[in-house]
Amino acid sequence: MPKPKKHVLVCVQGRPAGHPRGSCQEKGCGQTWQAFSDEFTARNLWASGFHLTNTGCLGPCHLGTSVIVYPEGTMYVGVKPEDVGTIIDEHLMFDQPVARLLAPADVWA
Repeated sequence: MPKPKKHVLVCVQGRPAGHPRGSCQEKGCGQTWQAFSDEFTARNLWASGFHLTNTGCLGPCHLGTSVIVYPEGTMYVGVKPEDVGTIIDEHLMFDQPVARLLAPADVWA
């Protein structure tokens, strides 16, 4: 398998209702994951060196849906289905992170 140009990880973590950390699932991660999958298919990104993976908890559950793009390690939070096209157009295609969706610096502290 060749090294991907970009690898997008989308949190799909679920937790029981009332859990103190919350979860991306209660923030609609399933729809965000589906939007990424649909866009990857529509744009033929699967065959163009881009990877997409659903994953468990990425950390900032209260800010979900969380998405990380590698190899840069750029974390996005609060990602909604309507943001997916922008992330693909700006970050995956032109290496320009989407500033309004970037995780706050203290997420990495």
